[in-house]
Amino acid sequence: MALPEAKPETPIRLIKKYPNRRLYDTKTSSYITLADVKQMVHKQEDFQVVDAKSGEDLTRSILLQIILEEESAGGLPMFSSDLLSQLIRFYGNAMQGVMGAYLEKNIRAFQDMQKTLQDQSSRIYGDNSRASHELWAQFMNLQGPAMQSLMQAYVEQSQKMFAQFQEQMQSQARNMFTGFTFPGFPQQGKNDPEKS
Repeated sequence: MALPEAKPETPIRLIKKYPNRRLYDTKTSSYITLADVKQMVHKQEDFQVVDAKSGEDLTRSILLQIILEEESAGGLPMFSSDLLSQLIRFYGNAMQGVMGAYLEKNIRAFQDMQKTLQDQSSRIYGDNSRASHELWAQFMNLQGPAMQSLMQAYVEQSQKMFAQFQEQMQSQARNMFTGFTFPGFPQQGKNDPEKS
């Protein structure tokens, strides 16, 4: 019995960043721009950006640069000032790691919903991607406000659930450490004027 051949894994595309801020694609042996990296993201290509001298992984900082360019390009920004302020408040917070995973799962759920709608559209209108894209654009133009309010309700519900989760975690932490004294924090019950 012959074993099925294992598909060769495609190696991660390596991009080197040089001190002059230029990006060098080792696959094509050419210099590329942030716009080229953005296209790789759209094509869902696996890549890694490393510092040419130290080998340090710079992928996240390059992706953040692309987001910054997109946000300041003059179109409709994805992140409001209020949202950015809320995100900044999570840095240094005990919930920082949980928040990253929470956002990632919500974005994945939104992508799944979008893919389902696109699949349904292609089943109804066929594989004509141009017609499907135009119909999708018309649908979004007509249903934009409805979709926006739907997404706003979804985000608000998610925020409430996350706030409840955070309150439960804080409550459990308080209950766990009730009998312990910590320097700089009054012991509960001893300095409580209502209990005297």
